[in-house]
Amino acid sequence: MNNKLHNPQREELKIKKYQEFASAEKLQKPEWLKIKIPIKNGAFAGTKEILKNGGLATVCEQAACPNISECFHHRRATFLIMGSICTRRCPFCDIAHGYPKPLDPDEPKKVAEAARKLGLKYVVITSVDRDDIKDGGAEHFANCVNEIHKIDGVKVEILVPDFRGRLDKALENLQHASPDVFNHNIETVPRLYKEARPGGNYEHSLKLLNEWSKCSQTCLTKSGLMVGLGEKDEEIYEVMEDLRRNNVTMLTIGQYLRPSKHHIPVKRYVHPDQFKKYAEKAKELGFLSCLSGPFVRSSYNAYEQHDLLFDDNKNT
Repeated sequence: MNNKLHNPQREELKIKKYQEFASAEKLQKPEWLKIKIPIKNGAFAGTKEILKNGGLATVCEQAACPNISECFHHRRATFLIMGSICTRRCPFCDIAHGYPKPLDPDEPKKVAEAARKLGLKYVVITSVDRDDIKDGGAEHFANCVNEIHKIDGVKVEILVPDFRGRLDKALENLQHASPDVFNHNIETVPRLYKEARPGGNYEHSLKLLNEWSKCSQTCLTKSGLMVGLGEKDEEIYEVMEDLRRNNVTMLTIGQYLRPSKHHIPVKRYVHPDQFKKYAEKAKELGFLSCLSGPFVRSSYNAYEQHDLLFDDNKNT
């Protein structure tokens, strides 16, 4: 067992915190968050079968994304590489926490093959945090990108962890690939990092985004925010300004939805009109693109967001 990943006292404090979450008052969902879930038809089942046969995980399933029915219906998915067990335990996230298995060296080829079978023209890859690997899994990301780029006309967006403590090595290894979009979610405002993202660091995440923008002049840099964790709108605007100062040009903003009673409670449901104001502010600040809405997720409709900037053929 890796002692760096296991701290009994810290785990005990986390359990106590989750008990507090469970006893917190639950807000009633507003009408704009009540949607009809599409019927799971043959296309949905076909997508699941391709992923299952390839032994692949998706963030759509592991993180309980509310858009999974829509995306699987259209044969779209965000690949979750390096296993489905994370070395961190963020209280907003539904992905399992624990001790991951060794990397699968064949996974890059499996992801590329699944992308072919799904007919994807725009592939989004993300991962769990792998603090047990020297470069945080950056080389594995690069291998996946390189395999997918062997498919003619396919673009790749990577949604990476923060590579905290191994940034230089990670960036060095990622430069062996040429993703079309480099995405790292800032997630929330700095005031809430201790509670919502205890394993992360706001300034480090900004540095990661900025350093990558210097590494690649052709790759777009992107980030994402959740609202509803207790932040104020003024703080959201300040984060947007920080992102622009660090050369981020694409942005997503969506409503945080609590996966279970053991996760951090929703503090507010943001009205759709306010999401429009976020998008207006993003345009004012110089973002090339901003998707902002209650159901927006970092990789949801990533292909459309990219194609709004570049008149490429859309996924069908």
